Amino acid sequence: MPAFRYEAVDSHGSTKKGVLTADSARAARSDLRAQHLVPVMVEQIANQTGEGRRGKSLFSEHLSTVELALFTRQLSSLLDAGLPLEQAFSALLEQAERVYIRDLIASIRSEILAGSALSDALKQHQNDFTDIYCALVASGEQIGQLSKVLSRLADYIERRNALTQKVKLAFTYPAIVTIVAFAIVIFLLTYVVPQIVSVFANTKQKLPILTVVMLAISDFVRAYGWLVAIVVVAITFACRRALKDPQIKMRWHTWLLDAPMYGKFERSLNTARFSSTLSITTGSGVPILKALQTSRETLSNVAMREQVEDATNSVREGVSLARALSAHKHFPPMLIHMIRAGEVTGELPAMLERASSAQEQDLERRALTIAGLLEPLLILAMGVVVLLIVLAVLMPIIEINQLVR
Repeated sequence: MPAFRYEAVDSHGSTKKGVLTADSARAARSDLRAQHLVPVMVEQIANQTGEGRRGKSLFSEHLSTVELALFTRQLSSLLDAGLPLEQAFSALLEQAERVYIRDLIASIRSEILAGSALSDALKQHQNDFTDIYCALVASGEQIGQLSKVLSRLADYIERRNALTQKVKLAFTYPAIVTIVAFAIVIFLLTYVVPQIVSVFANTKQKLPILTVVMLAISDFVRAYGWLVAIVVVAITFACRRALKDPQIKMRWHTWLLDAPMYGKFERSLNTARFSSTLSITTGSGVPILKALQTSRETLSNVAMREQVEDATNSVREGVSLARALSAHKHFPPMLIHMIRAGEVTGELPAMLERASSAQEQDLERRALTIAGLLEPLLILAMGVVVLLIVLAVLMPIIEINQLVR
């Protein structure tokens, strides 16, 4: 049963907007008239499915991670309170504030009213609900614990959002310092230095070497700065195009795992994603092979993704998960030990959750460490550059004073 967005006028002349489900637009107008409303606009909500919604474009509307976590948490609470699925979505529809969210909920609700399972309805909106999300919902439906699975899924999304926020905040200050430093240096080179040093050039005084070098740099920036910017943009674009090649991307990601200082951060980031996803999938009743496949998709590093694929093949052949992962050096020993303990005790999801928490703490610590090192290095580098510019300006003044004396 399709969903319709409507705008109608009541007997007092007030305008009301909302969403309802009906067999057709004519039936929707009849329902509105039965409620003593005069329909002004009735528009069917497009069921955006298929390949057109597989990828998120920059300007396409979609659920943010915060909205997804809130949607999952609210749905879990409503189901846990004993409400049927259709009534739960009706309640969510009344609480939704953004038009896109109302349309999305109405579309899912119409699919459920038509007899579809929740997981099948969510699969129709792949731009908002990932494959792992739908797989976990389907698992909850199969084992009859949908509210519990949704609660764990909400915890997982909220924890992932918190970790992402912490990492972003850690690198925000260094990024701001870098931008401000570049802006100040460019301003000094293109405006301040030429204005001041030109005074000494008219005196036919022999300028110090540092001043001459700084003037040459200033002239180059003013004359060819735009060309340098174009070259930088072109190189960036070429690198992005090159990384679309699977072999080049694999070599690059493999190097990132062993890169100085950053390598441990890259490994911690992907390990935290992998272990947390594997924990919630196995804990929700997803078979281990399916759980490994869905967890592999959350990895941003293709080299580690290939290692998980190899480990999955080994598990399929009867090898334990801990032994399969230990064959690859990029998974931390602590994770391997926790998985081995979980396999022995039969509490693999709990051990994976502990390992995930430890990896998230390690990732946060490494992010703060890298950001803490970058901040003084950037400030020091900016100070040195500004000092050189100031010396280039002051040295001719000092020499003139010495000649006057």
